[in-house]
Amino acid sequence: MKKIVEFFTSLKLTVVLLAFAIVIVFIGTLAQADEGLYGAQAHYFKQWIVIGAHLFGHKIPLLLPGGYLIGTLLLVNLVTTHIYRFEFKFKKAGIQLAHAGIIVLLVGQLSTDLLSRELQMRFSEGEARNYSDSATDYDLTFLSGNELTAIPEKMLKAGTELKIANLPLTICVKQHWHNSDLNFRAPMMRNAPPLATNGIAVNFDFTRTDDVKVMDQRNVPTVLLEFVTPSGSLGTWVASDWAGDASLVEQVRNGYQQMGAGMAQKIVVQLVAPQTIDIGGRKFAFALRPARVIHPFSLTLLKATHTTYPGTDIPKDFRSRVRIDNPQSGEKREVEISMNHPLRYGGYTYYQYQMAAGEMVERTGQKASSTLQVVRNPSWLTPYVGCAMVGLGLMVQFMYHLVGFVSKRKTK
Repeated sequence: MKKIVEFFTSLKLTVVLLAFAIVIVFIGTLAQADEGLYGAQAHYFKQWIVIGAHLFGHKIPLLLPGGYLIGTLLLVNLVTTHIYRFEFKFKKAGIQLAHAGIIVLLVGQLSTDLLSRELQMRFSEGEARNYSDSATDYDLTFLSGNELTAIPEKMLKAGTELKIANLPLTICVKQHWHNSDLNFRAPMMRNAPPLATNGIAVNFDFTRTDDVKVMDQRNVPTVLLEFVTPSGSLGTWVASDWAGDASLVEQVRNGYQQMGAGMAQKIVVQLVAPQTIDIGGRKFAFALRPARVIHPFSLTLLKATHTTYPGTDIPKDFRSRVRIDNPQSGEKREVEISMNHPLRYGGYTYYQYQMAAGEMVERTGQKASSTLQVVRNPSWLTPYVGCAMVGLGLMVQFMYHLVGFVSKRKTK
């Protein structure tokens, strides 16, 4: 036990961990060019052990402690040293308070990483939403009546066969693409056979593409599936987020505007057409869409305002006026969300993120819409508390020594 305590209270352990932290931050920062911001975060900082690194277009064999392991060992090192080495006296109160603040910062960062979620809410004027969509996670959903079954995308690995308890079928995953593109299969351009024999794949070609690396873009997953029932196969189908995400559907519409608004609308209608299968008299509608978080309240977009600086297309202000409807508390009120004034409600913070409004939207005959960035972070106060404790501790310690120094000078 004594050796264990000596190990975890060692200053050498602190120095080694800080050195590893410098190395992992340096490598993780360089790797963003190859893996993207979120990929680098997941590979280097949200891992216990880092195996291999992607640098300058090459995969380098590497074995390092990940961010979780370094942070946890630093926390243990600091707590054990705080208990066994520090003197609990008034003259050390400032140092103790400063170190306690660092502990709060480490615990707060870990809890933020584990508990926080980033979501999005997109709606048009007049629409109400009681849910938010994940920005990174996706579900393959099956809806029959009021019964909804959601299968996380990470389970849809190519070559796997999934048997879900409340689904009377076997899902055979033929292909899974982390990122994909699509093109409308115009009659004069149908040179290759469709990817699948049913559903949206008859009218659209889906192709695999490289993962995106920049923050203002995201990957669009697509899967090729075969549904097998006790009576036989129902054929192959494509499920893609291109058809399940409203913002991507709008992107497809805008991409075909050069063919005319009417043609763009017809293409979108074919893209969002429900895909259904019949099994034993039960109809199931399925789709691949962002994972949803249901709220016990709803927001209704009343007005989306988009203003620009006079004579330019530079955005000046995005502003969404929404109505909160909470049946549990009976609350019903209107609030305004703008770029620098988020809404904090129900444990979530709603930031103004994107907007489609103004003359361009009016010309295409669409409704004005707004996208809110929704953040849930139960530990959002810990950085403020930790920094305040560190600052106060350093101030107390400095004043203690300053007063002692001045007293000695006066005595002399």
